[in-house]
Amino acid sequence: MSTSLKVDWRTSAAVTGTVVKYIAVAMAIPLVVALVYGEDLIVFGASIFLTLAIGALLERLDPDPDLGPREALLLVALAWLAVAIVGTIPYLLAGYGTESTLAHPVNALFESTSGFTTTGATVMGEISLDQHSHALLMWRQLTQWLGGMGIIVLMVAILPELAVNGADLIQAEAPGPQLQKLTPHIQETARVLWKVYFAFTLGLAVLLYGLHLTGFAPNMDLFNAISHAFSTMPTGGFSPQSESIAAFSAVAQWAILPFMVVAGANFALFWHVLSGDPRDLLRDTELRTYAGAVATFVAIVFGLLYAGAAPPLEIGGTTEGTAEPALRHAAFQIGSLLNSTGFATSDFAQWSVHGQLTLLFAMFIGGSAGSTGGGVKVVRWLIIYKMLRRELFETAHPKAVQPIRLGGHVVDEDAIWGVVGFTLLYLILFAIGVLIIGLDAARVGIELTALEAIGASLATIGNIGPAFGRLGPFGSYLSLPPTTKLWMVFLMWIGRLEIIPVLVLFTGGFWKR
Repeated sequence: MSTSLKVDWRTSAAVTGTVVKYIAVAMAIPLVVALVYGEDLIVFGASIFLTLAIGALLERLDPDPDLGPREALLLVALAWLAVAIVGTIPYLLAGYGTESTLAHPVNALFESTSGFTTTGATVMGEISLDQHSHALLMWRQLTQWLGGMGIIVLMVAILPELAVNGADLIQAEAPGPQLQKLTPHIQETARVLWKVYFAFTLGLAVLLYGLHLTGFAPNMDLFNAISHAFSTMPTGGFSPQSESIAAFSAVAQWAILPFMVVAGANFALFWHVLSGDPRDLLRDTELRTYAGAVATFVAIVFGLLYAGAAPPLEIGGTTEGTAEPALRHAAFQIGSLLNSTGFATSDFAQWSVHGQLTLLFAMFIGGSAGSTGGGVKVVRWLIIYKMLRRELFETAHPKAVQPIRLGGHVVDEDAIWGVVGFTLLYLILFAIGVLIIGLDAARVGIELTALEAIGASLATIGNIGPAFGRLGPFGSYLSLPPTTKLWMVFLMWIGRLEIIPVLVLFTGGFWKR
């Protein structure tokens, strides 16, 4: 324990070690899969040992850690970076001595970071997916589920010593500008969120496997049912199938859709419903706006697809002039991309320019605060809209004072400017990302189109996953140079932590009183 007024990085690193050790515990799930299928037993046995050893070494940096507010902020950034790094161990061990794309450390780090941050961008194509064991693919899915509700939220729920600074930790990690405390104790709030999250995941897995048993989803076996439940609720988007959700029946696609949309809503609302107050769902301004945005974009894309915006599909036939496929693909792709899930039932990289631009616009919105969705978040756009409307009103009525209200409550002016600051930083980093991705790819002779570069930057900082063109839902990021992938790793990391907790570490004032 340090008494220095400066930030004690050893304290944060020591608690990061504890987080890493729990990641080793999570590796027991793919180890069980390895036992069932008789694949990669040594890989996951060795991965668990190495991860435990790394965690134990980090813990020794400070045997009696005492987190202050700034150490808590540093912990969140370090922990997410650390789990992404140790998450590469199974990939590297499984790929050692093979032609696997994951044998390259940068590719392994890209895939691991994309998993834990629930981005869903991948360097694994059809051939690469077929090369790997069920156990490794389950680990890939599990990383998304662990990252969805938040690794730090999980640690606060489990470890009593983190409950003291639990509110600061969760606030730094949680998606959205505000933390809703559901119970008197923050540790119990963390447990509540994970219980709701687990319940939805279990429900989807049971539903999908039930459809398989009844013949409505022939290839949605138990492995696929669990795998897709693990990546639906965290709005992750990874799939063991190279064709994503297009590999499954229309019934399975319709079954996944409502869970995917729910994952983009505030999970706290569902706790209120379970607690006997369902009116909160109807009263919540952000939820109504989120539902309205989804419905509006679905209507637009349905019209485009019905008119022939998509070419005849390899799976499912054409959408032109046929209502059900057009509605299903429109609803699924908007439900997937608006809240950053990244699943696909159609290769939207082959859609018309109008269809792709509509999807690109939807990708800017994001999920709700308190959801597992990425992006800017609906509540921030709501506040910005109300602020702009107020500015116009006060320009016409200079003496008027008009507070901004959300859900019947006045929004604090500091919170408003915090939202503006975050959104501006997000757009600046997105624009810088477009330039770096485009220029770095051109440096090695890869000519990305403007839509591909824009989509790639937005898909990584917004934790969305697929972009357009060769980086679309049935493509991969493998062809990009290692330097571009490392930049995208940074974008995924900083995007998942909502920028500020990472950027503040690069300011001199953070490290000294």
